[in-house]
Amino acid sequence: MNSSNPTDLPWLYTISPKRKLIDLNFKEIWRYKDLLFLFVKRDIVTVYKQTILGPLWYFIQPLFTSIIFTVIFNNLAAIPVKPGVPAFLFNLAGITAWNYFKECLTGTSDTFTKNQAIFGKVYFPRVIIPMSIVVSNLVKFAIQILVFIGFYVYYAGFTNSAYAARPEISLLLLPVLVLIMGLLGLGFGMLISSMTTKYRDLTFLVTFGVQLLMYGSAVMYPLSFFEEKLPSVSWLVAYNPMTIVIEAFRHITLGVGEISVSQLLYIGIVSVLVFLLGLIVFNSTEKKFIDTV
Repeated sequence: MNSSNPTDLPWLYTISPKRKLIDLNFKEIWRYKDLLFLFVKRDIVTVYKQTILGPLWYFIQPLFTSIIFTVIFNNLAAIPVKPGVPAFLFNLAGITAWNYFKECLTGTSDTFTKNQAIFGKVYFPRVIIPMSIVVSNLVKFAIQILVFIGFYVYYAGFTNSAYAARPEISLLLLPVLVLIMGLLGLGFGMLISSMTTKYRDLTFLVTFGVQLLMYGSAVMYPLSFFEEKLPSVSWLVAYNPMTIVIEAFRHITLGVGEISVSQLLYIGIVSVLVFLLGLIVFNSTEKKFIDTV
């Protein structure tokens, strides 16, 4: 005889607190993959909803920033770039790589405070939201890569100013660089998001801090130029993982600068460590954040 008592029925899922410091349950995330895709769609569609220019901002922001950097840093400040490489292309390459990291960092840095209403009502793996931001930013990055390719084709095919700009065979490393940028942005974003549940003023420091970090990441100048002008403090920029990423991105797309295996190993190890540290703090905060936000 079958029991009609609901408590005798087997549970389909069991929700329990995380006990491990590092707990990225891929099986559970895969089970919620439809929710992940919904968050990705939300991030892409709603960002520029009810705006005049909409997705055109994906094109406008890097183009105008590149123009401003070219005028101020290359024309007025006379920061040199490699002969045969247009300064505009040099800046556009740096901004394209920087924007992906920046969007991942700023987008995930307010995960808890921005989604506290959802987190307080329904269960799902919380890490899905910051992961969805990193994935949705890939769409923006792909669009800006196409913009960069378009200007590269123009300069290389219709002008004589890009005679030394050429992609390297190491262009195959582009997915590795994207993964490193995503891990760095996600790791730092989860750290900041966890800290802002207690210290709300950190939210105001994120934008300012990201701007300072951009100037310390060789976005608008070659690393060699900084090492030549300020050799005593150049190590601060040289050991910045994003400096190496941006230098590598310029190298594989324009043939500017150099990148070594040791540098790739260094930024790979740092990005994994930052991600794991962010995940540990994120998982710890997830257990009690609803009482502090």
